[in-house]
Amino acid sequence: MLSGFFPSRTVAVYMARMFLIRTFAILFALVLVLQALDLLSESGRILATQGNGDPEVWRYVSLRLPQIAAFFLPFSVLLGTILTLITMNQNSEVVALKASGMSAHQVLAPLLVASLGVALLNFAFNDRVVSRATATLSQWQKVNYGKLPIDRGDRSNVWVRDGDDLIEVDQIKGRGDATQLGNVTLYDRSGGSLQALVTAPRGHRSGDGWAIGPAKRFDVASGQVATLPSLVIGHGVRPDQFTLASVDADSLSFGALKSAIGDLSESGRPTKALEGSLWHKLSSPLSSVLMPLLGAVAAFGIARSGKLFVRAVIGMGLGFLYFVADNFALAMGNIGAYPPFLAAWAPFLLFLLIGEAVLIRTEE
Repeated sequence: MLSGFFPSRTVAVYMARMFLIRTFAILFALVLVLQALDLLSESGRILATQGNGDPEVWRYVSLRLPQIAAFFLPFSVLLGTILTLITMNQNSEVVALKASGMSAHQVLAPLLVASLGVALLNFAFNDRVVSRATATLSQWQKVNYGKLPIDRGDRSNVWVRDGDDLIEVDQIKGRGDATQLGNVTLYDRSGGSLQALVTAPRGHRSGDGWAIGPAKRFDVASGQVATLPSLVIGHGVRPDQFTLASVDADSLSFGALKSAIGDLSESGRPTKALEGSLWHKLSSPLSSVLMPLLGAVAAFGIARSGKLFVRAVIGMGLGFLYFVADNFALAMGNIGAYPPFLAAWAPFLLFLLIGEAVLIRTEE
């Protein structure tokens, strides 16, 4: 029964191949142009750092390219859908399919299956490539395109308050009691005034505090520097205050973000915004499945009636309106106005119903 819902194998493969070729050709063109424009604005900042040259420029391209490709893939699916359906409409292929007794949903079935494959590819690409590239690029930009951090999973530039004192850590590895601190700076303050500055290249968990060493202590009042083999600071500072001080959802994979949310929840931190981002990591790739449905208005109607262009514009309008609604809902979720699940899935479900209503009303 499922096989009877699709056109013949030959027609299904023909439509899917046409759709995929156009989608990825449009994606390639968009990425090429947008990467060139982005590089024009960033190359000056990269080369302004002493020692940087062409290798660093290409390194930036390798990190930025996955972000651009992932962001514009759903747009490319929308444009690829409309271009495919317009071509088939102009060649009277859609008319032939409908004349054979196929419904509008059956005509669109090959594109929906192909777009589901694109959605799965998009999720895997985001999870394995884009999140790592985003984490690395974020750390690189924090040091003004200086020496690139080696460990992509590290947290960097974390500040923690311990009473009046401030603790700054350049790089953090591991989780829980196995957390390792790199380049630690303690701002010893009393009553809001700086008393001493303590620096150490590394630190680790020790009892209820953090042992750092070898440490150098600069006394502000006397101006003297003392060297200490080891010093325990931050009594009562929990490991999650370092490791979870700044969680960037875009820099984490689905599994890593889910684990971070669990840790934050256990420590009593707010997680609503991150939960919305977690759900969005699923709903965002699935937006590719919506595009054939929203762009379907370009497939039907007689091409010679002169309304084909209007139908294509309507399809593009529905698609771009979805992206606007998706970004708006995610922003509302980040500020707590929408529940996390609703912020991620409401636009998808809403435009799924809109697409089905338009298709049934006009063609079924």
